[in-house]
Amino acid sequence: MNSEDTGDGPRCLVTGATGYIGGRLVPELLDAGNRVRCLARSPGKLRDHPWAARTEVVRGDVTDPESVAAALRDVDVAYYLVHALGTGKDFEETDRRAARVFGERARAAGVRRIVYLGGLTPAGVPERELSPHLRSRAEVGRILLASGVPTTVLRAAVIIGSGSASFEMLRYLTERLPVMVTPSWVGTRIQPIAVRDVLRVLVAGARMPDDVNRAFDIGGPDVLTYRDMMLRYAAVAGLPRRVIVPVPVLTPRLSSHWIGLVTPVPAAIARPLAESLRHEVVCREHDILRYVPDPPGHPIGFDEAVRLALQRVREAQVTTRWSSASVPGAPSDPLPTDPDWAGGSLYTDRRERTVDAPPEALWRVVEGIGGDHGWYSFPLAWALRGGLDRLAGGVGLRRGRRDAQRLRAGDSLDFWRVEEIEPGRLLRLRAEMRLPGLAWLEMRVGTDAEGRTLYRQRAVFHPHGLLGHAYWWSVSPFHAVVFGGMARNIAGAAAEQARLTRSGERTSVR
Repeated sequence: MNSEDTGDGPRCLVTGATGYIGGRLVPELLDAGNRVRCLARSPGKLRDHPWAARTEVVRGDVTDPESVAAALRDVDVAYYLVHALGTGKDFEETDRRAARVFGERARAAGVRRIVYLGGLTPAGVPERELSPHLRSRAEVGRILLASGVPTTVLRAAVIIGSGSASFEMLRYLTERLPVMVTPSWVGTRIQPIAVRDVLRVLVAGARMPDDVNRAFDIGGPDVLTYRDMMLRYAAVAGLPRRVIVPVPVLTPRLSSHWIGLVTPVPAAIARPLAESLRHEVVCREHDILRYVPDPPGHPIGFDEAVRLALQRVREAQVTTRWSSASVPGAPSDPLPTDPDWAGGSLYTDRRERTVDAPPEALWRVVEGIGGDHGWYSFPLAWALRGGLDRLAGGVGLRRGRRDAQRLRAGDSLDFWRVEEIEPGRLLRLRAEMRLPGLAWLEMRVGTDAEGRTLYRQRAVFHPHGLLGHAYWWSVSPFHAVVFGGMARNIAGAAAEQARLTRSGERTSVR
């Protein structure tokens, strides 16, 4: 563990620290006096988190026995917060294999406890009738409980918190559609839980008695239908009352595409969420209270959870989002560095402009790109590309940004992800849109030999097969408009900001 860690609590390993829950759990564990190690496939994604210096981050994958064994060495409590949330046919086998590896290596390492966050399963419904993702989560829980390591399985339904996929789906459906034709599952009863209560119970799970090896249902104090949740969200948000008309013809598959069109949540993630709402998910027991009593003010009710989440959104204090984790099927290969690149084709589009502004003004424009600020060129082309990506099951442009002003490594940014950021100098984005290849967009801020501010922009594409080559050459005629316009308009925006700043300074002096 890092020398900066002074906690005397259990030594904890957190898997899934780049995800929504894991990224919020780590600082809670640290504040509770625990020492924390994070296992991540891409440790660089955690580098810019405010708590990163207080943890140890190791590279590894839960399906790799050797890296899991190394990560679990000298660990007391292991948090298992990963799922193969993909649409491929093998995701259940991947979940199964990863859980077995983790359980076996935890037992061999002498881990005192495993804590796992799974999904709340409906009462009286045969497992074969559950959605594949809910079924897989239940199976993972059973595997860990049978591992020989005392395990706490926490089963939650809809988690309400700023940035959660469930909250974003609820938020955008309610805000964007005053009149809704909805699937029949809007009448299904659900027991949502505030993310603060989920984190509270997860932290307490580290100190469970050694003889506890079981699953616990966890939920908030309210049992609501999804229709109730939309109406109550509208009331808390100060919106007019919504008109909701359920129809029986929208299957989970059709629902996921409908959600994908209306909300930032892509169909690949919306589908398991929609499938899990087909059956009633209400806590059947509250035995967790024997070990984790509710403090005053907890559990947090639905209305208060929504209010807190909206406050975080409005104050730009969303620490993690559902998009914190990589999109299923999205590329993760790092940008091939020019000196080391051998074999294959690497297409590039380079732009360079001298900017009439100080480097810090140019950097503010670069770091603020995307989201509400857009991409500084041909908005219709970007909107069309985002729409085509959504139709193909991709993430599209509507993921937006976690923070309107600041970026950090690992952040999602519309259909890009921040692969590298050097404040004031470099922003490198990796495409997560559906492409026949891998793509990056790199923006650099510097100065030339005469001390003038210089903006350098590079788009890189590594094609996969003949289709990839055909794709590059089919879109290359538009590069002058899209990438050329982007470089020109970014430089112009920085110059305008600098002009306004100079004008304001002159006015204040007078």
